[in-house]
Amino acid sequence: MTGGGTAGHVNPNLALVDTLTRSGWEISYIGSRGGIEEELVKNMPFYGISSGKLRRYFDWRNFTDPFKIVWGIGEAYRILQRLQPNLVFSKGGFVTVPVVFAAWLQGIPIAIHESDYSPGLANKLSTPFAKEIWVTFPETQAFIPNAKLMGLPIRSELLQGDRERGFGLCQFELGRPVLLVMGGSSGAESINRVIREGLPKLTDRYQVIHLCGKGNCRPELNSIPGYRQFEYLTTELKDCLAAADMIVSRSGANAIFEFLTLNKPHLLIPLSTKASRGDQILNANSFVQAGYSVLLTEEELNVNSLIDALDRLWQEKERYITQMKESQIQNPIDRMVASFDDIIQQTNREKNKT
Repeated sequence: MTGGGTAGHVNPNLALVDTLTRSGWEISYIGSRGGIEEELVKNMPFYGISSGKLRRYFDWRNFTDPFKIVWGIGEAYRILQRLQPNLVFSKGGFVTVPVVFAAWLQGIPIAIHESDYSPGLANKLSTPFAKEIWVTFPETQAFIPNAKLMGLPIRSELLQGDRERGFGLCQFELGRPVLLVMGGSSGAESINRVIREGLPKLTDRYQVIHLCGKGNCRPELNSIPGYRQFEYLTTELKDCLAAADMIVSRSGANAIFEFLTLNKPHLLIPLSTKASRGDQILNANSFVQAGYSVLLTEEELNVNSLIDALDRLWQEKERYITQMKESQIQNPIDRMVASFDDIIQQTNREKNKT
């Protein structure tokens, strides 16, 4: 497995681990040295390599990072040569490009999964070397015509949350509605600011769980009744999701498919094109059109617009829950594992012919 740079490029890999292990697979992980994947990947061998970021904008590091990528290809090549894997599964992020290229040089079959509506640059560079390409959104097949619609693997532990345990963790009152605010693994500065400005009105309506990102907690706010802040949750996240009646979040693909699977009414505030390539806006629009989500743009975000959007969502929450329950999108873990087996069998047949 390979994937990194953000938790969104790691968690779908981890969602597959239990099923793969039960099916007899041995798993190793190649990620960026010192990246978030090194913290998240447990219970399997992890190999860190050098990786340079692939930027679409001017940055002086664009002149030095190609050398890191070339160095990373050499490191990945030696690791793969030692491991001799049957398959490389790439989830995206800049660290995957050296791994995919090194695997291709050694004739190792590669499967790539694209989470977002539009392909990221790393996956665009990697797709020519892949045996199979899988996508999450049906609209993504317009960008990659030979891709297969697969959906997004969801971590099984997220389905095992305990609502009362979540209330206990946050020291909340049972019976009062809970709003969970998520900004992603690194937090979201604009969302954090507006949530904190709006705390008097928000805590009058809801009890608020605020995941504000590493280093972004404000200790002086801990005394506010009905407000609980965390930098980032791991094992406790499932219980806080179970406790939540509504969610405010960015619109990364992993997050929104988790909300869909859990049937949680949610308000999406995608990253603007000033801070991203616009993939979160496309993700959010797809879910809005399907009737799963409410959208609030970053440009429109302020305390009043947030309160208004949440009030509307609360009033219509049952309609959104019904739409999500009627969704035909299923957790694809079993199909993905079966496809891994198919790729190996196909590769072996091709080798036997030659």
